[in-house]
Amino acid sequence: MGSFEGKRGLIFGVANKNSIAWGIAQALAEEGAELGFSYAGEVLQKRVTPLAESVGSRFIEECDVTNDAAIDGLFEKAEKHFGSLDFLVHSIAFAPREDLGGRFVDTSREGFRLALDISCYSLVALAKRAVPLMSEGGSMLAMTYYGSEKVTPNYNVMGVAKAALEATVRYLAWDLGGDQVRVNAISAGPIKTLASAGVSGFRKSLGYVGTVAPMGNVTQTDVGNAARFLLGDWAGKITGEVVYVDGGYNIMGAPDMDTVGG
Repeated sequence: MGSFEGKRGLIFGVANKNSIAWGIAQALAEEGAELGFSYAGEVLQKRVTPLAESVGSRFIEECDVTNDAAIDGLFEKAEKHFGSLDFLVHSIAFAPREDLGGRFVDTSREGFRLALDISCYSLVALAKRAVPLMSEGGSMLAMTYYGSEKVTPNYNVMGVAKAALEATVRYLAWDLGGDQVRVNAISAGPIKTLASAGVSGFRKSLGYVGTVAPMGNVTQTDVGNAARFLLGDWAGKITGEVVYVDGGYNIMGAPDMDTVGG
């Protein structure tokens, strides 16, 4: 019997089988969780539906997280389907491709607004609707990256959005603690996903981190395993934290020049 037997939750951000959100979904399904999935746009429906069905999900709904009415509609359907929720996974991020390369100073106003809205404010919007369905308490988990703390060339506006997301996690943790709802984030190392493909120079970054991190690069499975802990009862008093699942890359001040050259 899995540690999530009888627990229900929503997963936001699965785009395909390589998504970090899918790695988390698989881990939770293995623990017996009942999962609901939300996808962004009709294009992704064909990719997400078979994945969701493969873990027994009967809740697969489209949701535009920039539209409050759409979010309201999604949670109304979720309440009818599940009754209550125990957890929520937020793995949503977006910035225009032209703002994920070149000079950060050239970031467009609209690109900045869009990145912060979709990548950060959406967590607030989803949390607001999820909390009333977590009457017995619950847990929320967001995905972030080390580019929020240290400059990662070409990550640009997404680094700013992730920094805002991490602050949002802390403020939500404070705000929702009285409701016995925990809010944490996983800062994952670079992983080949549909989203990361939009960042200029990603392949080089992946190779570099793989040589610098004490334990090398990480996988969706590694992140999923951490999510089992943070979303589960074993982490009952952990909230407002950013947990690194990056092979130890974040502890390094300088690379071993024997391994990277120089």
